Amino acid sequence: MNDGPSSSYSERETEASPSSWWRRLTQRLAGGPRTREDLNDLLDGAHESGLVDSDAASMIRGVFETSQLQVRDIMVPRAQMVIVERDWPLDQLMREVVEAGHSRYPVIGDSRDEIAGILLAKDLLRFTSADSERFDLARWLRPAVFVPESKRVNVLLKDFRKSRNHMALVADEYGGVAGLVTIEDVLEQIVGEIDDEHDESESAQILKQDDRRFLVQGLTPIAEFNEYFGADFSDEDFDTVAGLVMHEIGHMPRRGESVQIDRFQFIVQRADSRRVHLLQVTLSQT
Repeated sequence: MNDGPSSSYSERETEASPSSWWRRLTQRLAGGPRTREDLNDLLDGAHESGLVDSDAASMIRGVFETSQLQVRDIMVPRAQMVIVERDWPLDQLMREVVEAGHSRYPVIGDSRDEIAGILLAKDLLRFTSADSERFDLARWLRPAVFVPESKRVNVLLKDFRKSRNHMALVADEYGGVAGLVTIEDVLEQIVGEIDDEHDESESAQILKQDDRRFLVQGLTPIAEFNEYFGADFSDEDFDTVAGLVMHEIGHMPRRGESVQIDRFQFIVQRADSRRVHLLQVTLSQT
C-alpha cells in the first residue's frame, strides 16, 4: 500500500525536474523544431522551468536573431562614420582620435568611397607633436576589409573570429561605401548595449560635440531639452526626447534613421527593440 503514494510523489517530482522537462521537450520535438516559434517555445519553457535565467534567455534570442539580420540592419551609416583623412597632419589626427575615443578609424582619400586603410589609435601612442615632420600615415595603415550589405550577421561574426578583424567597411551594390560595422555592433545584438570608458554620453543628458552637433540621451526630459536649446516643444503628449522622435517617425526607429523637426535634425545613434537610447542632434544653419 505504501508503494502507491510514494510512487505517485516520485513521478510528480520527476515531472518537475529540469532534466525530465528537457527529456520530454526533446521527445516532443524529436524531429527537430520546425519553425522559429518552436525554438521560442523551447526557450520560454526553459526560462519558466528555471533552466535558464532571463539574461541567458535574452542572449539566446539574440543569437537566433543574428541569423535573420543583415549587415545593413546594424551598420553605422556612411554619414555617421568617424573617419580621418589621408593628408591630415599628425596633430589633427591626434585631436580627432582623442575627441572621438574610438580604437579604429577608416582613412579616406579624396572621398568616403576611397578607403586607403584602417588606422589603429594605439599606433599613434608612440608619437608626439614633435614627430609631425617625420610622421608617415601610410606606414601605419592596416588593410581595410569590405563586406556586402546583404551579408548575414551571424556569418559576419564567424568571419570576424576567423580573421581577427574588429571592423569592416560595408559596400553597397555599386561598390561604394554604405557604412561600417564592428564586432561590437554584432555582439550588441546578442548581449545588449556595450559601453566603455569613452562613452561620456552615458553620464550626461546632453553632450556638445561642436557648434552644431550634440549627443542627447533618449530619456532627456523635453523640458530640459527646451531649456538647453531654447526650444518650445510640448511635453503634454510625451515626456522625453525619445518620445518626441518616435512620434514624428511613426514607429520604433532603428539606428541611422533620422527626422527633421523645426530647426533640429535628430539621428538615432543607439536603439533597440524597446527604446531609443541615444540621438545626435544637429542644428540647422540659419
